[in-house]
Formats: sequence, structure tokens, C-alpha cells
Amino acid sequence: MGSYNYYKMFGCFNRKFKVSESQPPPDVREAFWRYTDGSSSMTAEQLLKFLVEYQKEESSTAEDAEAIMQHVFHHRHHTDKRQTFTLEDFFYFLFQDELNGPINPLVHHDMTAPLQHYFIYTGHNSYLTGNQLSSDCSEIPIIRALENGVRGIELDLWPNSTKDNIHVLHGRTLTTPVPLLKCLKSIKEHAFVKSPYPVIITLEDHLTPDLQAKVAEMVTQVFGEMLYSPESGILEEFPSPEELKHKIILSTKPPKEYLGSNNNKEGELGSSPVAKYSSDEELEADDKESQSEYDDCEDEEIDSMQQKSGPLSAPEYKRLIAIHAGNAKKRSLREVLNITVDRASRLSVSEQELERAAALYPTAVVRFTQKNILRVYPKGTRVTSSNFRPLIGWMHGAQMVAFNMQGYGKSLWMMHGVFRSNGNCGYVKKPEILMKKGPNGEVFDPKLPIPVRTTLKVTVYMGDGWRLDFSHTHFDAYSPPDFYTKLYILGSPGDGGKGKTRIIEDDWAPYWDQQFTFPLRFPELALLRIEVREYDRSDKDDFGGQTCLPVRELKTGIRSVPLYDKKGNKLKSVRLLLRFEFE
Repeated sequence: MGSYNYYKMFGCFNRKFKVSESQPPPDVREAFWRYTDGSSSMTAEQLLKFLVEYQKEESSTAEDAEAIMQHVFHHRHHTDKRQTFTLEDFFYFLFQDELNGPINPLVHHDMTAPLQHYFIYTGHNSYLTGNQLSSDCSEIPIIRALENGVRGIELDLWPNSTKDNIHVLHGRTLTTPVPLLKCLKSIKEHAFVKSPYPVIITLEDHLTPDLQAKVAEMVTQVFGEMLYSPESGILEEFPSPEELKHKIILSTKPPKEYLGSNNNKEGELGSSPVAKYSSDEELEADDKESQSEYDDCEDEEIDSMQQKSGPLSAPEYKRLIAIHAGNAKKRSLREVLNITVDRASRLSVSEQELERAAALYPTAVVRFTQKNILRVYPKGTRVTSSNFRPLIGWMHGAQMVAFNMQGYGKSLWMMHGVFRSNGNCGYVKKPEILMKKGPNGEVFDPKLPIPVRTTLKVTVYMGDGWRLDFSHTHFDAYSPPDFYTKLYILGSPGDGGKGKTRIIEDDWAPYWDQQFTFPLRFPELALLRIEVREYDRSDKDDFGGQTCLPVRELKTGIRSVPLYDKKGNKLKSVRLLLRFEFE
């Protein structure tokens, strides 16, 4: 007889709507008949042929096909004794994202290249629970980030009120502090829950030498053998993520007194390449208006405190800093990017600095990231913890595009999507084009036009699962939902495009069967963003789920695509059935 939903009209009348069950689309039926030679049952051998030929999973084996069938039999029929698929079994398999998802769920990139060859899942002000000015600081956001695969954690270190201990907080704001020790212990306990690959802790250090020594003592005691520091003290080349498995890496500016004597002139602060930089996020290069009087006196204030602190005791702290870092302050950013240094280092720039550099000298940015790590952080006016579009950073090779992980929105959806790839391990191999050099040393120029290299075809068949995850009046108090799907291509300046399905009225399992075509110039960095909406005649359309998929990771064929809520949490049952083809 089927099931029905009842909706109350005008407080007294009931409207009855039948809940329709999902049916296999024609393409699914056609594939089943083709690989069964018109039979009503599919063997494991025939399923394997479908996987290899239709889904292009050339590495699939007979054992894989058998395991899929046993999984379906167990969950659909609660038995392992069946031997063949029916059409309904086949359709069930195709609609299960854990069996037939859109991207490879395992780590499959080469993890043996140096660190600068990877995009690294990176947080900004990782300790903040909300906005940048008045929210609480806590270890909870750090734990949550690590459990979601984030590999770059930022901590801002400040003296406590008595200047005998270290707090983590957003300096010169109303944010409430959290003890550094609590953050370090949380990192140790949760660093490798999601991924075995290294965690990089970037420190924004506002401490005197005695407190730096205390940090060194804390870090050594908490992390012990987990802490990585180069044997020679100089990191000439970055190790690989594979070499650094289960390691914690510290990155910050070296202690100030090791940059040279106070008599040195500006720009002549010693031999370390990071002498050409200053501390993270203090100033923006060539932006004189952003340089406040308070910022100017910060270094003088710390110098004064250092002179009063007695014997300098920062050598151990300096030794523990594996990746020396800074940003352009004493020199222009163009100069810093073009300096040849004798060690691997990290440079931090704001999103505004990167935008200017990308517009004026993009190849200098790309060339810098072939040897060093570039971190890009949100501009200071993003006090609500919003985020910028990460693609400009990735397009220019920036490895650490630092995001406010509590700043939910479309930019963060893009970040989530990229780092769900490669087994959600927090490291994604950069496209080779960003690491290559021509015969005369030339590198990729993101500003040059690129011809269309491939075309992505996306067929949106259907969706299902909302009736299991939402109440029957969640979208509409008077009738079942009216769903439609929107698709967007995000990527290089030449890559764009969008599509929208028709609206399917009064149906919890909408069936669209519409195809969309997207020409791509730089598919290695293109993203496919998908969003389902519920049409509302009198108000803003309701949100029905979203996902963002890296185009280069897409598996061809008919795939089940799970959807996520606005915060990036996977919806338990909601998914789309799509087909991906490349020409």
C-alpha cells in the first residue's frame, strides 16, 4: 500500500501525500541489463566487469566484487547466502556512498615528496571558539580541528598577568585566555586520531626569553619523542609527510637576540634567512597605513623585558623550532619572495598581500612555494571569523591557506571538500604544474590564459534520504518539499560555470535526470560545488545539503554523493545519485 505523509491545512483539514520509493534511473537499468546479458540476476563476475569497464575501476578484483555483494546481502536481506544481485540490489549498491562514493576514501597520493609539495589543512587562531574579538579561547576547537584532519594549528603566545606563565589568546582583544599547557596536552592526545601525518604548530610568539625557555620545557615534556627537530639545527630541505609520520613540528620566528646585535642596521640582522622577515601577522608588507603606533612599540617593549629578564635562556627554544618563519616587514614582499636562501623556511602573508602579489608578480609567488612554505591568513577586518576564497592561494602554490574553522560558509565548504580527498589525511599533493620549471627556469604563470583541456559532464539523476533525516514539516508545513539542485564550478579565472535542475514538487525522493557540461582549463584545481535547495514561494529557499568535490579526484561512472550540513557535518542519510564523465 505504501506510506503517506499528512499535512494539516487551515488548522482543520488534512492533506495526504504518498511517499514514493526511489526507483532505478534508466541508465542504471540499462547498465544492469547490459552486464547481465538481459538476465534478471547479476553474478560477481558480471559485477566485476561493470566496475572495471563502466566505472573505470581497473584495479578492482573478484574479491572486491564479492565483498560488495556480501555487504549488500547482509544489509538488505540479513543473510550472506545469496549468490547474485537483483536489479534492486544493484541499485542499492550504487546508492551507498561507503561502497560507491565519488572520490577515493583512502590515502593514495605520493607522500614521499618534501612538505612544500603539498597543500596542508591549516587553521587560523585555532583556539578561538567564535569571533576574533570577544569569544572564549579553549582547547576544544583545537581538538575538533585535529579530529577533522587539520594538520596546521596556530597558537598565539602571551605572558599572563604576572608574567610568569604563558597564555594562549588573541592579543589586545577581549578574548579570554586558555593555558598553553592545556593546549599542548590536547594536541598530543588528539594529533593523530584522524591522520598519522605531521602536525605543524605555528606559534605567534610575544614572549621574553625566560618564558620562551619555559615554552621549550613544556613542549619537550609534553611531546617528548614526538617532537621533530633537525639534527643539524638547519633544515636545508623539508622532509616528506611519510618521513614525519606521528611527529609534531614547531614553526615560528627564531628568538630575537639570535638575529644579530642591536647595533645592526635594518636588513643586516644576521645570516639567518628569516632575519629578512618579522613575526607572523604583525605587519603587512608595503602597507604603511596598517602599521599602528602600538605595533611599533611592541618589539621595543619586548626588548626592554628581555634586558630585565636576566641571562638569556632561549637556545633550547631556538633548537626546537624546526621551521623558521616570518613575514615581510623590513623589505618589500617582492624582495622577500625573490631572495635565495640556504634553508627551507616559511613565510606568512595576509590575504590582501597575496592578492597584490598575485596581481603584480604571480610567478615570484609560485617560484617561492617550490622551495618554501607560504602561509596565507585572513585579513584583520574579518572579526566575525569569516574566510576568504582559498583558490587564489592554491592557484599560486600556497601550502598553508589558514582558515577560521568556526567560520562556516561557502569558503569553508571549499576547504572541507579539498581535504576530504586523499583519505582526509590533511595533506593533498599539489598539481605537478605548480612544481615544474622550464628549461630556462620559468614557472607556471596563473595569469596566462590556458586552453580548454577537458570537459566534465555531470548527470544529476536523483536524491533521497531527507525524509529519514528531517521531520515531515521541516521544509514545508503544508506539503512535501520541492527540491532542486544547483551546481557550480570553482577554479582558475578561466574555469567557471553553473547549472540548476528543474524543481520537483511535493517529493521526498526527487528525480531529475538532467545533464550539465563544464569545459575546464585547469581541472587539477577545479572544484565542483553542489547544493540542494527547497523552493519556497513566499520566503528564502531552504537549505537541503551541500558538498564540494575536487574535480581531479572524481571517480567516473554512476556514483553516490553524500551531502553535508552548513557546518560541514555529514547528513546521515541524504545523498544524490550522479554520473561523472570526462571528455
